[in-house]
Amino acid sequence: MNLSFAPTFGLTGLLAVSLLAGCGKDDKPGPTPEPPLPPVSTGPSQVQLWLTTTNPAARFSKSTTPLNFAATSSQNTAIFVDTTQAYQTIDGFGYALTGGSAQLLHQMGAAERAALLKELFATDGANIGTSYLRLSIGASDLDPRVFTYDEAGPDPTLAKFTLDPDRQHLLPVLREILAISPGIKIMGSPWTAPLWMKTNNNSVGGSLKPEYYAAYAQYFVKYIQGMKAEGVTIDAVTLQNEPLYGGNNPSMLMSAAEQAAFIRDHVGPAFRAAGITTKIIAYDHNLDRTDYPLAVLRDPQANPYVDGSAFHLYGGAISDMTTVRNAFPAKNVYFTEQWTDGNSPFSESFRFHMSNLMIGAPRNWSRNVIAWNLASDQNFGPHTPGGCSSCMGAVTISGNTVTRNATYYTVAHAAKFVRPGSVRINTNTPTNLPNVAFKNPGGQKVLLVMNTGGSTQTFDITYRGKAATTSLEAGAAGTYVW
Repeated sequence: MNLSFAPTFGLTGLLAVSLLAGCGKDDKPGPTPEPPLPPVSTGPSQVQLWLTTTNPAARFSKSTTPLNFAATSSQNTAIFVDTTQAYQTIDGFGYALTGGSAQLLHQMGAAERAALLKELFATDGANIGTSYLRLSIGASDLDPRVFTYDEAGPDPTLAKFTLDPDRQHLLPVLREILAISPGIKIMGSPWTAPLWMKTNNNSVGGSLKPEYYAAYAQYFVKYIQGMKAEGVTIDAVTLQNEPLYGGNNPSMLMSAAEQAAFIRDHVGPAFRAAGITTKIIAYDHNLDRTDYPLAVLRDPQANPYVDGSAFHLYGGAISDMTTVRNAFPAKNVYFTEQWTDGNSPFSESFRFHMSNLMIGAPRNWSRNVIAWNLASDQNFGPHTPGGCSSCMGAVTISGNTVTRNATYYTVAHAAKFVRPGSVRINTNTPTNLPNVAFKNPGGQKVLLVMNTGGSTQTFDITYRGKAATTSLEAGAAGTYVW
């Protein structure tokens, strides 16, 4: 089946999700004031517009209509862009490169795979510049089978630890990606510890036995060191994907108190002893349980080891990220997972992900946004027995045939121009026009806008006293760059 549509968020479609902006300033001075805009252009457009509409022919397409700043007394709704108020620095936008995604990519023809990876990870031309990846440490439920890196236990010294399961598909694909984008940020997250470390000796549910806390900390050390030896730098790890849900295959439960103790007494000291600078990020689950990361961060001995907290949006509101950030302003927040339901239409998926994640998460202090996941086949596989059977990738790969789905385009709208090192800047939020703006490392201003209303919206982009008048159809999104 050749999928020409993409999903939205079935579970969260029922949620009332807030797009409230984080409004406090970051603890750093604002950028240097910029010179006035040049005189109004009578030639090429001053503002680039990359547009996605409900028309399949207009998906992340560059507009040819000139868009320029002018002195105006327009009464249009206005989005005011203010570079003098700066917030968090951005690490990147991207996808989970699951084992199943890597398998589908690796099984493509070499030329076809090279072309697709360039399209996904390069920044020139029409390539979309994916800048962040999340890997599973061992198998996730979007692998064809469950595995860990130490299957024969008990093995408390980890003498039989091996990255061999990743050598078949994942590592070859990662090397090709790194050749295109050497500085891409990579996060690792486990779905389960080795089964012999768990209370139920099963891939589904169970908890980490206290007697194996030290061994499991060394498991992370060996993973980071082993990946480094393979040429892959792991920038950050979370310690358990969805620690409050034990029904996935694989999965493992880990309470906030257990995670705080694991960081405080084992992972933090183990990383320090090994000279590992990989960030430790707490939680990695839904926004309706902000009590979990706050409990970890309130532990005075765990706190110094923790860079920040990671979130999903299968529950809660995106504005809850600001709640956690404001409680601990020195700690970062990250958005690490949101699925796309393969049974939902493109328009719904695109609207949800664009407005709540690509716009809503950065407005609420997130340094990144990661969609779940990069690739699936025409049957929403591979997945483990009991794993997600309707998770649609950003691309559908059937042999060498590629179909681009909703999160391909949502990530493109941010990743191509909001490069790592960009800084979020201030904007207002008119009704039905959720938006977020950035200043990228090259000095360009980048504004993402989504029209969530039921009719075409005309509005002004106001910057340094001048305005550029534009419009978006209902359900359309634009990335404006100047």
